[in-house]
Amino acid sequence: MKKIFILIFSTIILNASIMDDINLYKAQKAYKNNDLNNSLQAYKELDVQRDVVHYNMADIYYKQKKYKKAIKEYEKISDEKLEYKKLHNLGNSYFKSADMRNAIKSYEKALKLRDDKDTKFNLALAKKKQEEQKKKNKDKKDSKDKKDNDSKNRDGNNKSDKDKKDSKKKPQDNPNKKKSDEQKKDTRSHNKDKSELDKNKKMKNEDNNETNASSVKKSKLSNMEEKKWGKMLKDRGINTLMIPLDKKGNENEENINPW
Repeated sequence: MKKIFILIFSTIILNASIMDDINLYKAQKAYKNNDLNNSLQAYKELDVQRDVVHYNMADIYYKQKKYKKAIKEYEKISDEKLEYKKLHNLGNSYFKSADMRNAIKSYEKALKLRDDKDTKFNLALAKKKQEEQKKKNKDKKDSKDKKDNDSKNRDGNNKSDKDKKDSKKKPQDNPNKKKSDEQKKDTRSHNKDKSELDKNKKMKNEDNNETNASSVKKSKLSNMEEKKWGKMLKDRGINTLMIPLDKKGNENEENINPW
């Protein structure tokens, strides 16, 4: 029974190894024919993902310009024999991703393992590219700051010009305001005249009322006196009617007296 189990297990491993060999052959053949997609697919189907497989998959991603995926595959490699190539190619992948800081770090680590002219050249190129990026960012920032300052200055100048223009503008320059002020003035004058007229009218009415009251009072008094004197005259047998004088020096003047 134990022998049977060992035999089955060995068969499975053998079959897996055979399949890996087949997929590895397919991957390498496709890579040589520049059939990168089929080569990558064959590498993914391998049961055992060895460091060399990660290296080859990273190389395919790099050629496909999928630099971030290439970086992930390179970082999975732990074999010291592949360390220099790993770091050099990592530097190239970071360089292509415009990450100059990590590209420089990778190149410098690689040079500690091997003094290679290509790595040195790439390191110098990455440093130059980094300085260009810094200068470009600085110029961009300066341009933005200048644009913001120019905008602020224009706004300030426009405000200053507007304030000067408003300060020079006189009230009479506005015909609508002038017309409105004249209308207000006419209204106040009219109200004042009307007030004076109403006041005089009121005073006149009061005088008339007093005069009428006096007249009524006097009339009442005259009527009373007339009745009184009429009664007295009646008692004496004298006519109370007024007799007008026809001419001066009437002979009956001494005997005629108007009441």
